[in-house]
Amino acid sequence: MRISIIIPVLNEAERIAATIRNLKKNCTSVNVLEVLVVDGGSTDTTCQIAIDLGATVISTLKGRATQMNLGAKHAKGKILYFLHADTVPPKHFDQRIIEAVQVGYLAGCFQMKFDSDSRFLGFFAWFSRLNIKLCRGGDQSLFITQNLFKSLEGFNEDYRVYEDNEFIGRLYAQTPFKVLPQRVKTSARRYEKHGKITLQYHFGIIHLKNSLGAGPEQLYQYYRQHIS
Repeated sequence: MRISIIIPVLNEAERIAATIRNLKKNCTSVNVLEVLVVDGGSTDTTCQIAIDLGATVISTLKGRATQMNLGAKHAKGKILYFLHADTVPPKHFDQRIIEAVQVGYLAGCFQMKFDSDSRFLGFFAWFSRLNIKLCRGGDQSLFITQNLFKSLEGFNEDYRVYEDNEFIGRLYAQTPFKVLPQRVKTSARRYEKHGKITLQYHFGIIHLKNSLGAGPEQLYQYYRQHIS
């Protein structure tokens, strides 16, 4: 039972080296079969850096749902582990994931913390320990068995934003979801760019719009107008 790590990227030359090095430091090659870096059209040196560090690079169209689905299609491991390029999993994350799957949890994530001393961000990160779908997000990473991923037909590529939340919502309806007690560390760079309160507000509005029935295009248009 081995893991394929799938990392969607777009112009991540400043971060991808540290991400791959941290992966190697925090796991064992016995458990991790491959690291698949799925590029959505980078114009910097992201791909070459990833190749030089031993990752397999796959190129496709821009869009995280599309990129992650293609990574899953190429993956050889029985367990898929989706990870953002600016997120670092905890020590022995591979063993924690395999142990969870062995006792019957076919999907799950880690708790989360930011690489920031902000109490505001720390407050929101605290909620990642709660096992309810409202508290989920792609920054917490996601593990899922290959068979379950295929049965759910992967990420919905209509979603250019909110693809993680939409997919995890379907997971919660399908199988018991495990929130592991260890924490990934994710970058606060978007909060620093847009403002912590402002960005959290807009994320909240996107959640609200989705709960009120907004479709993927409406969510994307709001995101483009207020965040991107």
